[in-house]
Amino acid sequence: MTRTAKVLLTLGVLAALTALWFAIAPYYSTIFVWELRKMVPLLAAFAVFIAFVIGGAAAGAGGSGSDGRGFALITLGFVLGGVIGIGWLLHTQYSQDRTYAQAITVTTDQVPTLAPRAPYQVGEAQARPNLGDTAGDIAGTTYLPSEDRYATLVNRRGFLSGYEVALSQQIPLQGRGAAEQKCTFDKGKATDRVSGWWGSNLGREISKEDRYLRFNGDDVYAYCNGDRPMVVVPLKRQVGKFVITERPAGVALYDGKTGALTITTDTANIPGPSYPLSLAAQQREATAGMGGFFDWLFKRSGWETPDDDVNSGNDSEFTLSADGQPVYVTPLTGRGSATAISVVSTVPARHNGLRLAPITIHKTNPVWVSPKAIVDRIKADYQDIPNWQAITVYEVIPTGGNQWVATLGTGQNVLYRATGTGDLKGDKPTCLQRADGSVYRCGTLAGVNGNGVGTQYGADTSGAPASAPVPSGELRGLTDVQLAELQRRVGAEAACRLDKTCKSG
Repeated sequence: MTRTAKVLLTLGVLAALTALWFAIAPYYSTIFVWELRKMVPLLAAFAVFIAFVIGGAAAGAGGSGSDGRGFALITLGFVLGGVIGIGWLLHTQYSQDRTYAQAITVTTDQVPTLAPRAPYQVGEAQARPNLGDTAGDIAGTTYLPSEDRYATLVNRRGFLSGYEVALSQQIPLQGRGAAEQKCTFDKGKATDRVSGWWGSNLGREISKEDRYLRFNGDDVYAYCNGDRPMVVVPLKRQVGKFVITERPAGVALYDGKTGALTITTDTANIPGPSYPLSLAAQQREATAGMGGFFDWLFKRSGWETPDDDVNSGNDSEFTLSADGQPVYVTPLTGRGSATAISVVSTVPARHNGLRLAPITIHKTNPVWVSPKAIVDRIKADYQDIPNWQAITVYEVIPTGGNQWVATLGTGQNVLYRATGTGDLKGDKPTCLQRADGSVYRCGTLAGVNGNGVGTQYGADTSGAPASAPVPSGELRGLTDVQLAELQRRVGAEAACRLDKTCKSG
């Protein structure tokens, strides 16, 4: 056999093995194709660089070593290849943002009215005790606007195991919620999960049904359809040749009782988000591409999330309800040192079809202060609340127009809710509601009607006199007004004794 024949035979065998691998390994071939397509810009830039280096070396080979012409040509090829290759890569990334930005609309219309909900951190924390004696590990928690519930998906422990249960809990705006439903997966029929091993991998089953569709594990959630757990996997597909972007591709529904898998684009009856949250985040970040290339390069265009820790762990794509429809909502600031909320982005969380969902950028008028400034104002206005030092301010989220809502509580319990205006101006820049929904008061008492500052103030605004009598006995028997008055009197007494200004009697 000649050398040429051996080479052709080897290539044929490799081609056959590759075709066989693609045929019998749809899951791994899908991952391979996805990652390879994402690397196309980098590979193209590297190819340009190599071409210039080889060209410079070839041109310099005919030069004389004494005059340095050959070395100069090789160096020129190296420099030009690097500059053009990096430029190609950067411009491709800019083009990706420009492609996503085509679905962006900037408007001066106000943010639609959004229904308030319990904060994500509380829903996530309450899931653990509400699981009871369930054995397993929480995979994730998602808010379902259509049902006003938080859904938690729990992994069954083991290498070849699926999911254990789907927990549905309704968290009230104040107080503590309880588990409403806990539906169990069939251990014999539903044995797959997205992070499963080998034959128990749900991603493998999705690739068998429809090759080259992928998903983000953080987008996956489950809900209870009666006693039947249903896992929802929002899907994505890739489009483009040199500029590779992602598009929605419907959802995969996994039946926790039968193990049946269905891929569909009809998402009207799904109570939670069907549009990939990770794709909505990509579109939001693509606002950087709304200007020219150098605006993109130097980060002069678009908006970004606030750079503070107020909504730590959950500062973008709040899943809220607008007129009964789920929507992703994100307050944004201008790029740079600005911290004011100048726009709020909204993306439909339920979107049919295979095109990008529209993202609307609502310009705030007036411009809001930063979330950190809102939290600082809440702390300043209501620091006289009993046990204030143990209370945490959770999410600060927009509820439409110039309005926001913040949640105050301790760990798993919602104690108060604060509302106010985004610019902290007007008759009621902040208001505080008690756990029963009644208004505690609006604004601070410091410097009002003779009140002092710090622990010296705390008069009740509900009509009780400023010096309400304080009964003796157990502190737990005191009302909020009485406890605040007692705290004020103790502080005043300590201050006058230190200053030696106390009067007898």
